[in-house]
Amino acid sequence: MVGIILASHGEFAEGILQSGAMIFGEQENVKAITLMPSEGPDDVKAKMQEAIASFDNQDEVLFLVDLWGGTPFNQANTLFEEHKDKWAIVAGMNLPMVIEAYASRFSMTSAHEIAAHILETAKEGVRIKPEELEPQEAAAKPVEDGQPKGSLAPGTVVGDGKLKLVLTRVDSRLLHGQVATAWTKSTLPNRIIVVSDAVAKDELRKKLIEQASPPGVKANVIPISKMIEIAKDPRFGNTKALLLFENPQDVLKVIEGGVEIKEVNVGSMAHSVGKVVVSKVLSMGADDVAAFEKMEEKGVKFDVRKVPNDSSANMDEILKKAKAELANAK
Repeated sequence: MVGIILASHGEFAEGILQSGAMIFGEQENVKAITLMPSEGPDDVKAKMQEAIASFDNQDEVLFLVDLWGGTPFNQANTLFEEHKDKWAIVAGMNLPMVIEAYASRFSMTSAHEIAAHILETAKEGVRIKPEELEPQEAAAKPVEDGQPKGSLAPGTVVGDGKLKLVLTRVDSRLLHGQVATAWTKSTLPNRIIVVSDAVAKDELRKKLIEQASPPGVKANVIPISKMIEIAKDPRFGNTKALLLFENPQDVLKVIEGGVEIKEVNVGSMAHSVGKVVVSKVLSMGADDVAAFEKMEEKGVKFDVRKVPNDSSANMDEILKKAKAELANAK
């Protein structure tokens, strides 16, 4: 695995390391190097050497630094000179760049390859609202994602005519950082679909969700009935969808409507009146437990984790705890 050094003036590198862990999970072979006001170039170089020595693979190292020509860059460059055939440095570090570097390590084994790959994501992460302030040449290009166009007549078969579900997730926050980055990178959808009768009626929430979609992936908000309809429409044969639900009851309704869902990722469920806390990120009420149990009876499997790097928790134990806590709360 390629080792990654995050280096900055001040504590920026530590902060972006923490942010990356919140979104993509804790990472091995990644170190943050900071240049503090009382330190000099030699201190930074020594920290970098110590960090590299801790990596499993010291032949492939990627430096992500805050500023081209700054002390962190210059010290990384002195080390790079003896390893330029395999090591790489990228300046202008931002969070999209770091997340993309993490994700790239799943499929890329070269620091050079990752360095070249993450540049476009780093640039796409710099966006403006209102959009008209962006230079015309910087505007996002339309993405051809295989979605059915208005000219396709009903019954037209696209691809194999079957909608592909790359992930079905229960998350009361719906589309947020962990979904837009970590889960999108690990499942590679070309469409994010939020399925909710309530949200579909809320124009403001719909607009915010659609605008929060990551570069290259379109997001839509639709009611449950529309999801059932789409799943049977052969015009969606080239669609790889990531489905997001606020609660398990809505997932159950979709399954009972004929949508084939074999596994549900349970990410987070917010606490509210009538629910009990069963973990740091999961709170459940009696209706939630009943919905999960009905899905289990239908053969649905559960993957309980916030981000791809987390270990999956045991759903049966979680439901058992929830039922015990609900009984005690009566």
